[in-house]
Amino acid sequence: MSIDVAVIPAAGRGTRMRPATRVVPKALLTVIDRPAIQYAVEEAARAGAKEAVVVVDLDAGHLVAQHFSLDGALPGLEDIQVRPVVQEEALGLGHAVSEAAHMVGDRSFFCLLSDNIVRPGHDVLASLGSGSRDGAVSVMCLRELSDEFLSRYGVVIPDSDVVDGFLDLAGAVEKPGVKAAPSRFGLVGRYVFTPEVFSILEKTSPGVGGEIQLTDAIQELGKRGRLRGYVAGESLLDVGTPEGLLIASYELGLDRYGPELFE
Repeated sequence: MSIDVAVIPAAGRGTRMRPATRVVPKALLTVIDRPAIQYAVEEAARAGAKEAVVVVDLDAGHLVAQHFSLDGALPGLEDIQVRPVVQEEALGLGHAVSEAAHMVGDRSFFCLLSDNIVRPGHDVLASLGSGSRDGAVSVMCLRELSDEFLSRYGVVIPDSDVVDGFLDLAGAVEKPGVKAAPSRFGLVGRYVFTPEVFSILEKTSPGVGGEIQLTDAIQELGKRGRLRGYVAGESLLDVGTPEGLLIASYELGLDRYGPELFE
């Protein structure tokens, strides 16, 4: 299935990255030689997207637009249009995704969290698209989590065994913790959604943390029988913490410049 639009929520305040994010938006923090948001747009472009809707806060909108348009398109991004949309209030990830509804319309779309960068050579968006049954179901990228992460990520409810990397899902729970976790498969920031998710988000009440949670909409998709998971072979690089940013810079630097740089 061909998917030509991506939604990239990037309106987070970046509190885990203070003081760096007091002035610089989290999405524009540099990883080696480009901001985190550019990695996400490049990934979407590699998967065939022609349009990237980047959800930003009031302060970051013009900066993100300027980064992608100043002096013409960036190398490798000539065929994808970056369109910022402002989330005026920080009401949660689900709300941020819903802010892109008028730009996406009735199309299925990739969704990428800009905090997470794929490891070189391990893109997953094409696999997610291939598992969507020609746009009939939404597909979540999953990784098996250790105990410490079960209270930090959304965790899915399996409804089948894993076959060729895919499984059916009955829903998901936001940050359940070890005792309440319905599985060890966690949501890791890459999705393919059908446009049905927008009508669900319109009716979704605030959940964990008083925010409109994307995981609650995923739960509803599972109840309707239109949800699958894809188990990725590699974890993503989390650049939303100082430790994660350091690790990502090291691993991407190894790929870019070779191990001799660190000898």
